[in-house]
Amino acid sequence: MPYCTQAQLEDRFGLGRLVALTDRNAIPLGVIDQDVLARALADTDAVIDGYLAGRYALPLASTPALVADIAQSIALWKLHATEPEAKVKADYEAAMRTLREIAQGVVQLSVAGIEPAASGDSGVQITDRDREFTADNMRGFI
Repeated sequence: MPYCTQAQLEDRFGLGRLVALTDRNAIPLGVIDQDVLARALADTDAVIDGYLAGRYALPLASTPALVADIAQSIALWKLHATEPEAKVKADYEAAMRTLREIAQGVVQLSVAGIEPAASGDSGVQITDRDREFTADNMRGFI
C-alpha cells in the first residue's frame, strides 16, 4: 500500500501542477503521466521504508497522517525534473528531518513496531567458582 495516492497529491497540490510535473512528452498531452507518477510514488515509498525499517514492521498496516504528509512532500520533490521552488525544497528537507527523527525514536508513530530480538533465555545466569566461606564453614566465627 503506497503511503500517498494520486488523489491526495491532486487534493494538496492541484491537478494542473501534477500535469505540469508529469507530462513530459514532446507534445504535451495535458494529462498526468501515470508512469512518471508511479515511479515517483514508488521511489517515495522506498525512501520512507528505508527509514522505518529499523523501528517498525513493514509494510505498515495503515498509513499514519504524519507518514502521508511526509510522502506527499517527498513525492512532489521527486516529480521535479529541475530545481524546485524554495517552498518545495523546504518541505522536502523538513520531511527528511522528520524521517530521521522517526528512525532515531525521537518521533514515534502510532503503529506496531518491531519486537526486540529475544536471546532465548529470560533471566540472568551467573557462573562463578564455589564459595570458600559459607554460613556452614564459618559457624562460630559469625
